[in-house]
Amino acid sequence: MVTIECKNITFTNIQAVIFDKDGTLIDTSEYLRILAQKRARLIDAQIPGIGEPLLMAFGVNGEYLDPAGLMAVGSRYENEIAAAAYIAETGRTWLESIALARRAFAEAEKLLKNTPFPPLSEGCLETLKSLFAAGVKLGILSADTTARVQEFATYYQIEKYLQLLMGVDEGASKPDPALFWQACACLGVEPSTTLMVGDSAADMEMAKKAGAAGCIGICRGTETAAHLAAADVAIANLNEIKLLQP
Repeated sequence: MVTIECKNITFTNIQAVIFDKDGTLIDTSEYLRILAQKRARLIDAQIPGIGEPLLMAFGVNGEYLDPAGLMAVGSRYENEIAAAAYIAETGRTWLESIALARRAFAEAEKLLKNTPFPPLSEGCLETLKSLFAAGVKLGILSADTTARVQEFATYYQIEKYLQLLMGVDEGASKPDPALFWQACACLGVEPSTTLMVGDSAADMEMAKKAGAAGCIGICRGTETAAHLAAADVAIANLNEIKLLQP
């Protein structure tokens, strides 16, 4: 077990740290905004007039992506269901609506498949290496799909530092504490010895409900974001997470 310090907060007896992916290990806000716009446009091409309401539902307003909105926080499945619900309001059957949403989502992802990942967040690699070297178990718990989490770890060649690559495919999503419990079980640790590092209110709520050792919120360039109010400590960069030597 190790002691981790973050600003003026100390977390003792830590065995594991679980990280969110998007917005935490990398800044995907621009990619998610563009993806939401492509999804909305593809659906609007078949149902004129639905595009703008869909973007509002996704949490996209022009060049702005709401960090607490559906696109930033919800799983792919939840976004798909939300889109299908808007489609169903136009008079389509539910089966037609979900099928249309799935086709649009798949096509949008296909159009962006060659979009490169952004760089790792400042201090990300150094933090992973430091914690791993100290024997801390590390994992990713993302609202993205498991396949995308695995692709991410392989792309950045960081899988050797991670013992858990977990996404949300269907069913429970953040902030359901069952996800955190499952992640801890996979790592072979107790929630009470595990830290959560994430960029959303859902990450904080999930970890707190699960009885985590602590919640570290991260927001690019600032640590005063309102949606991180529930965090034990909020930081602007991952290099603010310090391992205290015994």
